Amino acid sequence: MEITDIRIKKRDGDGRLKAIVSVTFDNEFVIHDVKIIEGNNGTDFIAMPSRKTPDGEYKDIAHPIHSQAREKLERAIFEKYAEVKAASPAPTPVYAESVDSEEAAEDSAEVQEELYSEPDSPVEVEAELEAPVEDEA
Repeated sequence: MEITDIRIKKRDGDGRLKAIVSVTFDNEFVIHDVKIIEGNNGTDFIAMPSRKTPDGEYKDIAHPIHSQAREKLERAIFEKYAEVKAASPAPTPVYAESVDSEEAAEDSAEVQEELYSEPDSPVEVEAELEAPVEDEA
């Protein structure tokens, strides 16, 4: 049985899950949900698809029978994963549109003044609240 296709969906984020993989054999049989996970020592490993049993254990749904098959599968997945990582575009920088620097400085000063202006002191607020209200009638 030969591996004929490997599809990898990278996962971005801070978690240990790095990618989800689908592996096709002989263009006839596919296994989904193979996971590439970052190990505790920083080395990535693959986890075969599994499900949780009623007693809380996880059991593999599909897995290689012997170590040679597992090594072959791991090697193929990690080679493809390295290609995908290398082909990933670097984040593109976002540039602000061109703005007149004097105008930008004035706008910035207005915003700063509005954001950081001193609020009325509690004494001033209390005095305003206690001031008698005059009837305009």
